[in-house]
Amino acid sequence: MRLTSVQIESYRQDGVLRVEGALEPADLQGVIDELTMVVGTRAQALHAEGKLTDLHQDAPFETRLGLLYGQCPEITRGLDIMHYRGEAAFRFLGNSNLLDVLEDLLGPEITCNPIQHVRAKPPDRFEPSLGPSFHMAPWHQDAGVMMPEAENSDVITCWLPLGDATAEMGCMEVLPGQVEAGYLRHQKEGGTTIVPGLMPATSPRVMDCRKGDIVLMSRFTPHRSRPNVSDLCRWSLDLRYQPTGQHTGRTGHPDFVVRSTRDPQSVLTNHETWCRMWLDAQENPRGVVAHRAE
Repeated sequence: MRLTSVQIESYRQDGVLRVEGALEPADLQGVIDELTMVVGTRAQALHAEGKLTDLHQDAPFETRLGLLYGQCPEITRGLDIMHYRGEAAFRFLGNSNLLDVLEDLLGPEITCNPIQHVRAKPPDRFEPSLGPSFHMAPWHQDAGVMMPEAENSDVITCWLPLGDATAEMGCMEVLPGQVEAGYLRHQKEGGTTIVPGLMPATSPRVMDCRKGDIVLMSRFTPHRSRPNVSDLCRWSLDLRYQPTGQHTGRTGHPDFVVRSTRDPQSVLTNHETWCRMWLDAQENPRGVVAHRAE
């Protein structure tokens, strides 16, 4: 799928665009299967340690993690991309349908920014009553989790669900039309969030999605997650891409080229190399990995 001129203009003006049906079911199935295996392996280990009593092996992908999380929140440990480093996740970072959409905004020389995540948001009823949930992201800009040196980098956030992501399931809310304001100062209190007095007086837009949809956001678009009041886990990928050669805002983690017309040989296609890059970053810390919050 390629973006229309109307869609491109809408993104430029609003700083956010929902692209419906950009991905095919087959684009996502490998990641879903891989995460199903990772969750199952982790559940078996926790069961052996006596931390889980019911493995819920017959529960579907959309509900199993929540049922396990309600018994042991530790089940979500190690689920992020840079921790489990699955081959299906790596292949998806270079998915052609996704990159076709991005090319219309970034051009043909595209780098995968190192800020990349799997998000598993269990139903709120399973959350321990120990204060604010880790899974409830407050109002923030993605520029707030990047180094100031990336201020002029055209980093686009790609948020996409692995299943449906309705308002009841805790989809995102965004404040459109805020790109021209640039970076808004963030504070650490409340979990890297925009200073309350600087919040724009704009009505939120609920970005509910169906499987296959993609939400594109500017690094300056304020957004947050909604509560998950459903019985389903809201699974999503939270990825970022930019023109090759621009500052990533996260020098301590690896970026890599995913598309190039100028130099096709520069595209990283080797899963093992990618794994080594992440392991090296974790075992031999270099560069900066920090939020701009004060």
